[in-house]
Amino acid sequence: MVKSETALRISKTGIMAIVRVETIERGIEIAQGCLDGGVDVLEISYTNNNAGDVIKAIKQKFGSKILVGAGTVLDPVTARLSILDGAQFVIAPTYDQGVQEICNLYQVPYAPGCTSYSEMMDALKAGASFIKAFPISNYYGPDLAKVIKVPVPHTPLLASGGATFDNLHTWFENGIDCVGIGGLLTKGTSEEIAQNAKRLREIADKTRNS
Repeated sequence: MVKSETALRISKTGIMAIVRVETIERGIEIAQGCLDGGVDVLEISYTNNNAGDVIKAIKQKFGSKILVGAGTVLDPVTARLSILDGAQFVIAPTYDQGVQEICNLYQVPYAPGCTSYSEMMDALKAGASFIKAFPISNYYGPDLAKVIKVPVPHTPLLASGGATFDNLHTWFENGIDCVGIGGLLTKGTSEEIAQNAKRLREIADKTRNS
């Protein structure tokens, strides 16, 4: 899958599961639940040192059914290793030029975390595929995309934090491209995760199609 196709799939799904797990087995359980509920994009966070093994295991089991990426990638070495383990996109809470260069080299979408508008524009000029609005997603809430996209409407935005069943529709009404969600898509049994994923996906699809 080429870089543009990966970015398009992230936008099309609109919901991304933010996954932090201690074991490969739990990672696969979460992935199965998300997939059963219609969420086929997962970020595996490198806050856990087994993230590469989890990414590799999910790709081996689910193949192209799931788009799996690396999260909390802070340096070029981690970026390259995650891509070699099968990560199809890279996300971080910060912007790093070295990580951007590795992602450009391997033609993998990069979504750096940015707080200021200048930082967002610099990241886009360097080749970022998405801007992860972090940690300001929690500050602006559902108005985030509306605030950022007024001066530069084509800014591709990934929200991280603050989305719920009750306000998810507003995020999409205001123009967010993808919403990262943690607890609702990572806690409970596979069946419970599937139910939450289905409900989230229904809200996203209904809002975008209206």
